[in-house]
Amino acid sequence: MNKTWLSVVVAALFEVGWVIGLKHASGWLEWGGTLVAILVSFILMIMASRTLPVGTVYAVFVGLGTTGTVLAEILLFGAEVQGSKLLLIGVLLLGVVGLKIQSKEKKQGKEGTDV
Repeated sequence: MNKTWLSVVVAALFEVGWVIGLKHASGWLEWGGTLVAILVSFILMIMASRTLPVGTVYAVFVGLGTTGTVLAEILLFGAEVQGSKLLLIGVLLLGVVGLKIQSKEKKQGKEGTDV
């Protein structure tokens, strides 16, 4: 996995953090952490979209974030485990992997423009 794709994965992990924060934050420190997680996730996603197709970056970001959020709710907050939900997460992850395989990075010219 190259650095650009790694930034998409890290952005998705921060997305899980801010989504959980939006639901569970109650104090200033928790809200501050939620805000930092929002900023980091979107900055990383924007940076990745400079070299990867923006639609693919967004789809992978949201797919991984959704998967992580559902799993976090199950593991950290005792949400009910449903076989159908786990099956659908698996299908979602297959789509994310398929999009990653199909995407191609843009090549940068000398002035930083797309070639």
